[in-house]
Amino acid sequence: MKIEDEIKQKTFPNEFLKANVNLFFTNAWMQLKILQELKPFNISPQQFNVLRILRGCHPKPASIKELTDRMLDKSSNASRLVDKLLSKGFVSKSTCQSDTRRTEVFITEEGLEMLETASGKVESKIDEVYSTLSEKEAQQLSHLFDKLRG
Repeated sequence: MKIEDEIKQKTFPNEFLKANVNLFFTNAWMQLKILQELKPFNISPQQFNVLRILRGCHPKPASIKELTDRMLDKSSNASRLVDKLLSKGFVSKSTCQSDTRRTEVFITEEGLEMLETASGKVESKIDEVYSTLSEKEAQQLSHLFDKLRG
């Protein structure tokens, strides 16, 4: 469906503003789909992102700063997200022995198992949504996003 129909706005001042509205709308729409897939696991998309970063580091830890630097949502509070994941048993944390100012965060086996299942659900949903595009179109879309960021 066209963005004009989705938000019931017939015209835009220019195509750049229209593209921006479309990008924001589509991002929110996709985030809702991912949120629905994560709901049974009782984790947010930001927590899911932290767990995926930690899985990539596993078996080594990541610091809070490393998590913050690598997160998709830069406005998220990585310390708070880690504390929530800690309370769910999906991560553990400890003070670094060589630098007591550094907190090291590890993904637990329970976190790895849950993430495996949740990732399968999320990736299936993403594949389903993107199946409306060819692989070449998806590559072009990604290239255009990279170009926007310079």
